[in-house]
Amino acid sequence: MHMANQSTYRIFDYCDLGLIDYKQAWDLQKEVFNLRLHDELNDTLFLLEHPHTYTLGKVADKENLLSNDDQLKELGVNVYEIDRGGDITYHGPGQIVGYPIIKLSGWKEDTHEYLRGLEEVIMMTCSDYGLTTERNPKYTGVWIGSKKIAAIGIKISRWVTMHGFAFNINTDLNYFGGIIPCGIRDKEVTSLSKQLGKEIPILEVKEKLLGNFKKVFNYDHFTVREKDGYLKTLISLS
Repeated sequence: MHMANQSTYRIFDYCDLGLIDYKQAWDLQKEVFNLRLHDELNDTLFLLEHPHTYTLGKVADKENLLSNDDQLKELGVNVYEIDRGGDITYHGPGQIVGYPIIKLSGWKEDTHEYLRGLEEVIMMTCSDYGLTTERNPKYTGVWIGSKKIAAIGIKISRWVTMHGFAFNINTDLNYFGGIIPCGIRDKEVTSLSKQLGKEIPILEVKEKLLGNFKKVFNYDHFTVREKDGYLKTLISLS
Protein backbone atom coordinates (compact mmCIF):
# COMPACT_ATOMS: atom_id res chain seq x y z
CA MET A 1 0.00 0.00 0.00
CA HIS A 2 1.38 3.41 -0.95
CA MET A 3 2.26 5.99 1.60
CA ALA A 4 -0.08 8.97 1.74
CA ASN A 5 0.96 11.62 -0.71
CA GLN A 6 1.38 14.98 1.00
CA SER A 7 1.51 17.01 -2.24
CA THR A 8 -1.49 18.69 -3.86
CA TYR A 9 -2.23 15.49 -5.80
CA ARG A 10 -5.00 13.96 -3.71
CA ILE A 11 -5.80 10.25 -3.63
CA PHE A 12 -7.83 7.93 -1.47
CA ASP A 13 -8.29 4.18 -1.11
CA TYR A 14 -11.79 2.74 -1.48
CA CYS A 15 -12.88 -0.54 0.07
CA ASP A 16 -16.33 -2.13 -0.11
CA LEU A 17 -16.71 -4.12 3.12
CA GLY A 18 -20.05 -5.68 2.13
CA LEU A 19 -22.22 -6.76 5.08
CA ILE A 20 -20.09 -6.44 8.23
CA ASP A 21 -20.82 -6.59 11.94
CA TYR A 22 -20.93 -3.14 13.55
CA LYS A 23 -18.30 -3.88 16.22
CA GLN A 24 -15.95 -5.40 13.64
CA ALA A 25 -16.25 -2.28 11.46
CA TRP A 26 -15.79 0.04 14.45
CA ASP A 27 -12.58 -1.78 15.46
CA LEU A 28 -11.39 -1.56 11.87
CA GLN A 29 -12.08 2.18 11.79
CA LYS A 30 -9.99 2.72 14.94
CA GLU A 31 -7.10 0.77 13.44
CA VAL A 32 -7.23 2.68 10.14
CA PHE A 33 -7.60 5.97 12.03
CA ASN A 34 -4.32 5.37 13.88
CA LEU A 35 -2.48 4.39 10.71
CA ARG A 36 -3.86 7.43 8.85
CA LEU A 37 -2.92 9.72 11.72
CA HIS A 38 0.72 8.62 11.31
CA ASP A 39 0.62 8.77 7.48
CA GLU A 40 1.00 5.02 7.12
CA LEU A 41 -2.13 4.85 4.94
CA ASN A 42 -3.87 7.00 2.37
CA ASP A 43 -7.19 8.63 3.09
CA THR A 44 -9.72 5.79 3.08
CA LEU A 45 -13.42 5.44 2.31
CA PHE A 46 -15.35 2.36 3.41
CA LEU A 47 -18.84 1.70 2.04
CA LEU A 48 -20.75 -1.16 3.67
CA GLU A 49 -23.95 -2.50 5.21
CA HIS A 50 -24.53 -3.56 8.81
CA PRO A 51 -26.84 -6.20 10.28
CA HIS A 52 -29.73 -4.71 12.31
CA THR A 53 -28.12 -2.29 14.80
CA TYR A 54 -29.05 0.74 16.90
CA THR A 55 -26.18 3.07 17.81
CA LEU A 56 -26.25 5.83 20.42
CA GLY A 57 -23.85 8.74 20.04
CA LYS A 58 -22.11 10.52 22.92
CA VAL A 59 -25.02 12.88 23.61
CA ALA A 60 -27.79 10.35 23.00
CA ASP A 61 -30.80 10.27 25.32
CA LYS A 62 -31.40 6.60 26.18
CA GLU A 63 -35.13 7.34 26.36
CA ASN A 64 -34.99 7.54 22.55
CA LEU A 65 -34.48 3.77 22.45
CA LEU A 66 -38.10 2.62 22.63
CA SER A 67 -37.57 -1.16 22.42
CA ASN A 68 -36.88 -3.21 25.55
CA ASP A 69 -34.33 -6.04 25.74
CA ASP A 70 -36.86 -8.75 24.84
CA GLN A 71 -38.07 -6.83 21.79
CA LEU A 72 -34.50 -6.19 20.68
CA LYS A 73 -33.71 -9.90 20.99
CA GLU A 74 -36.84 -10.85 19.06
CA LEU A 75 -35.98 -8.39 16.28
CA GLY A 76 -32.32 -9.47 16.25
CA VAL A 77 -31.06 -5.93 16.85
CA ASN A 78 -27.70 -5.17 18.52
CA VAL A 79 -27.22 -1.93 20.45
CA TYR A 80 -23.94 -0.01 20.78
CA GLU A 81 -23.02 3.17 22.63
CA ILE A 82 -20.32 4.78 20.53
CA ASP A 83 -17.98 7.78 20.28
CA ARG A 84 -19.55 9.77 17.43
CA GLY A 85 -21.65 12.92 17.70
CA GLY A 86 -25.41 12.77 17.37
CA ASP A 87 -28.18 10.84 19.08
CA ILE A 88 -29.61 7.40 18.22
CA THR A 89 -29.88 5.91 14.75
CA TYR A 90 -30.54 2.62 12.99
CA HIS A 91 -28.27 0.64 10.66
CA GLY A 92 -29.37 -2.40 8.72
CA PRO A 93 -29.37 -4.29 5.43
CA GLY A 94 -30.33 -2.17 2.43
CA GLN A 95 -28.74 0.94 3.95
CA ILE A 96 -25.36 2.15 2.68
CA VAL A 97 -23.08 3.26 5.50
CA GLY A 98 -20.04 5.35 4.61
CA TYR A 99 -16.99 5.68 6.85
CA PRO A 100 -14.45 8.18 5.47
CA ILE A 101 -11.20 8.13 7.42
CA ILE A 102 -9.50 11.13 5.93
CA LYS A 103 -7.04 13.80 6.99
CA LEU A 104 -8.88 17.11 6.74
CA SER A 105 -5.62 19.06 6.70
CA GLY A 106 -5.34 17.93 3.05
CA TRP A 107 -8.74 19.49 2.33
CA LYS A 108 -10.19 21.99 4.87
CA GLU A 109 -9.68 21.96 8.63
CA ASP A 110 -13.33 22.83 9.22
CA THR A 111 -15.80 20.49 10.92
CA HIS A 112 -18.84 22.39 9.68
CA GLU A 113 -17.59 22.32 6.07
CA TYR A 114 -16.86 18.60 6.38
CA LEU A 115 -20.43 17.87 7.53
CA ARG A 116 -21.80 19.96 4.66
CA GLY A 117 -19.48 18.05 2.30
CA LEU A 118 -20.87 14.66 3.39
CA GLU A 119 -24.40 16.00 2.95
CA GLU A 120 -23.44 17.25 -0.52
CA VAL A 121 -22.18 13.79 -1.58
CA ILE A 122 -25.57 12.27 -0.72
CA MET A 123 -27.55 15.18 -2.20
CA MET A 124 -25.66 14.81 -5.49
CA THR A 125 -26.34 11.05 -5.47
CA CYS A 126 -30.06 11.64 -4.89
CA SER A 127 -29.98 14.16 -7.72
CA ASP A 128 -28.50 11.46 -9.98
CA TYR A 129 -31.80 9.63 -9.41
CA GLY A 130 -33.87 12.73 -10.15
CA LEU A 131 -34.68 13.54 -6.51
CA THR A 132 -34.61 17.01 -4.99
CA THR A 133 -33.16 17.07 -1.48
CA GLU A 134 -32.45 19.79 1.04
CA ARG A 135 -30.65 20.56 4.25
CA ASN A 136 -32.52 21.30 7.45
CA PRO A 137 -31.13 24.37 9.26
CA LYS A 138 -31.76 22.73 12.66
CA TYR A 139 -30.49 19.21 11.97
CA THR A 140 -27.64 17.54 10.08
CA GLY A 141 -28.44 14.96 7.43
CA VAL A 142 -30.22 14.99 4.09
CA TRP A 143 -33.95 15.60 3.77
CA ILE A 144 -36.72 15.22 1.22
CA GLY A 145 -39.27 17.67 2.59
CA SER A 146 -39.75 16.69 6.25
CA LYS A 147 -38.45 13.13 5.69
CA LYS A 148 -34.86 12.18 6.39
CA ILE A 149 -33.14 9.99 3.82
CA ALA A 150 -29.63 10.06 5.32
CA ALA A 151 -28.23 10.54 8.82
CA ILE A 152 -24.74 11.84 9.61
CA GLY A 153 -22.69 11.38 12.76
CA ILE A 154 -18.94 11.94 12.86
CA LYS A 155 -15.92 12.08 15.10
CA ILE A 156 -12.88 14.23 14.27
CA SER A 157 -9.70 13.94 16.27
CA ARG A 158 -6.47 15.76 15.32
CA TRP A 159 -8.25 16.55 12.03
CA VAL A 160 -8.68 12.89 11.09
CA THR A 161 -12.28 11.76 10.60
CA MET A 162 -14.20 8.68 11.75
CA HIS A 163 -17.80 7.40 11.44
CA GLY A 164 -19.82 9.12 8.71
CA PHE A 165 -23.21 8.70 7.05
CA ALA A 166 -26.09 6.23 6.78
CA PHE A 167 -28.05 6.48 3.53
CA ASN A 168 -31.36 4.61 3.27
CA ILE A 169 -31.57 2.77 -0.05
CA ASN A 170 -33.74 -0.39 0.25
CA THR A 171 -33.91 -0.15 4.03
CA ASP A 172 -36.74 -1.73 6.05
CA LEU A 173 -37.97 1.52 7.59
CA ASN A 174 -40.07 -0.34 10.19
CA TYR A 175 -36.91 -0.70 12.29
CA PHE A 176 -36.89 3.07 12.84
CA GLY A 177 -40.10 2.49 14.81
CA GLY A 178 -38.04 1.08 17.69
CA ILE A 179 -36.29 4.43 18.25
CA ILE A 180 -36.84 8.17 18.02
CA PRO A 181 -34.36 8.63 15.16
CA CYS A 182 -31.69 11.22 16.03
CA GLY A 183 -33.99 12.24 18.93
CA ILE A 184 -36.31 14.07 16.50
CA ARG A 185 -39.96 13.36 17.31
CA ASP A 186 -41.83 15.22 14.59
CA LYS A 187 -40.05 13.96 11.45
CA GLU A 188 -40.25 10.77 9.42
CA VAL A 189 -37.60 8.74 7.60
CA THR A 190 -37.61 7.68 3.97
CA SER A 191 -35.43 5.74 1.51
CA LEU A 192 -34.33 5.92 -2.10
CA SER A 193 -36.51 2.92 -3.03
CA LYS A 194 -39.55 4.40 -1.26
CA GLN A 195 -39.13 7.68 -3.15
CA LEU A 196 -38.63 5.97 -6.51
CA GLY A 197 -41.15 3.15 -6.01
CA LYS A 198 -38.71 0.35 -6.83
CA GLU A 199 -35.70 -1.49 -5.41
CA ILE A 200 -32.39 0.14 -6.31
CA PRO A 201 -29.19 -1.89 -6.92
CA ILE A 202 -26.86 -1.20 -3.97
CA LEU A 203 -23.69 -1.50 -6.06
CA GLU A 204 -25.01 1.09 -8.51
CA VAL A 205 -25.59 3.58 -5.67
CA LYS A 206 -22.13 2.86 -4.22
CA GLU A 207 -20.57 3.74 -7.60
CA LYS A 208 -22.43 7.04 -7.70
CA LEU A 209 -21.46 7.83 -4.07
CA LEU A 210 -17.83 7.08 -4.86
CA GLY A 211 -17.75 9.45 -7.85
CA ASN A 212 -19.50 12.20 -5.90
CA PHE A 213 -17.21 11.77 -2.88
CA LYS A 214 -14.20 12.17 -5.20
CA LYS A 215 -15.69 15.39 -6.62
CA VAL A 216 -16.82 17.02 -3.38
CA PHE A 217 -13.56 16.38 -1.53
CA ASN A 218 -11.38 17.35 -4.51
CA TYR A 219 -9.56 14.07 -5.04
CA ASP A 220 -7.63 13.44 -8.25
CA HIS A 221 -7.75 9.65 -8.05
CA PHE A 222 -8.87 6.69 -5.96
CA THR A 223 -7.64 3.11 -5.75
CA VAL A 224 -10.07 0.23 -5.25
CA ARG A 225 -8.90 -2.18 -2.56
CA GLU A 226 -10.39 -5.67 -2.29
CA LYS A 227 -11.60 -6.38 1.23
CA ASP A 228 -9.43 -9.46 1.93
CA GLY A 229 -6.25 -7.91 0.54
CA TYR A 230 -6.91 -4.67 2.39
CA LEU A 231 -7.38 -6.44 5.74
CA LYS A 232 -4.18 -8.45 5.20
CA THR A 233 -2.28 -5.22 4.53
CA LEU A 234 -3.59 -3.75 7.78
CA ILE A 235 -2.41 -6.80 9.72
CA SER A 236 1.07 -6.39 8.22
CA LEU A 237 1.15 -2.69 9.16
CA SER A 238 -0.17 -3.03 12.71
